[in-house]
Amino acid sequence: MIHNRLETLIDEMLEGHILLDEAIGEFEKLYIKKALAKNRQHLSKTAVVLGIHRNTLAKRVATYEKQDRNGSRVLKRAAR
Repeated sequence: MIHNRLETLIDEMLEGHILLDEAIGEFEKLYIKKALAKNRQHLSKTAVVLGIHRNTLAKRVATYEKQDRNGSRVLKRAAR
């Protein structure tokens, strides 16, 4: 079942000219955010569930937060 859902999503992404790096990055970001939410933002528990070291998770979360902040600034500037 998940395979069919992924194939449909991949078809849509390919039609939208989404690059592989962008697709992988967005998938990872959303996957981690969902896992964190499920574990009430607890880094150590989430890291165990994801099978990665807590420090690795913390670095990735910090990167996502920085990207979100920078993206917000870009959107604000574009709206001016």
